[in-house]
Amino acid sequence: MTQPDTSSVELPVPTIEIDSDSPGYLDATFAACEHLTKTHYENFSVGSRLLPKHLRKHFFSIYAFSRGVDDLGDEAEGDRLALLDLWEQQLDSCYTESDESNKRTGTASPTHPYFAALAETIRIFDIPPRPFKRLIEANRRDQKITRHKTFDDVLEYCTYSANPVGHLVLYLARVRNPELHELANRTCTALQLANFWQDVQRDSKIGRIYVPLEDLARFGVTEQQILEGKSDENFRAVMRFEVDRARQLFIDGYPLADHLDSTLKSDFALFTRGGLEILRAIERANYTVLTTRPRISKFGKARIFASTWIRSKFGFSLIPKGAFKSATRHTE
Repeated sequence: MTQPDTSSVELPVPTIEIDSDSPGYLDATFAACEHLTKTHYENFSVGSRLLPKHLRKHFFSIYAFSRGVDDLGDEAEGDRLALLDLWEQQLDSCYTESDESNKRTGTASPTHPYFAALAETIRIFDIPPRPFKRLIEANRRDQKITRHKTFDDVLEYCTYSANPVGHLVLYLARVRNPELHELANRTCTALQLANFWQDVQRDSKIGRIYVPLEDLARFGVTEQQILEGKSDENFRAVMRFEVDRARQLFIDGYPLADHLDSTLKSDFALFTRGGLEILRAIERANYTVLTTRPRISKFGKARIFASTWIRSKFGFSLIPKGAFKSATRHTE
């Protein structure tokens, strides 16, 4: 098989103060992953203090991989497909068994700091390559596909862009039950949809529309209207419809919490509540996502975090009554 030509592109690399052959290099790579996570994740910090300490750095390494591949697919200058190929080459190098194996296959050990950390995470938790590969494929698709005809098409896209993240988290918890992975798919898809509906304006500026074309037609909304940022009652109606769909997926996926240990359950609840709060922010803004980007305030994030922590400590239900309801029909 012919290897892609990646000689003209170069991956962005975080600054590491010590040499790769120094004893503390691996710790430094995990620290770089942590720094990326804490400075880039908007809604809730991955690997929060609700997680057991021994898992946090591995959440950071997985986030660094995921954030990195998304940045290459969305923001990188130059040949994005070639950059994604380089990213995949670094991933492949995480799965070589030994230096001798490297020599036989022509594959080097990972040279990028994020992948040095990720290789350790993969080794400890025996994570297969499939979910990582699917995240890369999602970003390849983004270079070619900017519209989705049906909601099923959007859901299929989420099997690449979102659901693998849930699988990776479950691997860290050593959960491999396919039925539980399927429940995680619903929550991850719901989170992806919440971000899509939050970012309609931002995505339209780079030429992407994730609202299914069949739904736009059903509610009398045109692509041009979205690209021009023109909200009307028809647009608000289609967004109300999509928000309700995402909320139902959160409801469908939440039974996963019953199968997680107490520490991971808290973090799962935190992300579910964060996603639900994004939907409520969209509703409070009357679905005007073409002119504003609804988001969770710092106070809102702190309130949800504190509430989840308190509920976990005292054995209360981690999702308060009413959190799954619409903000337009329920005031907490």
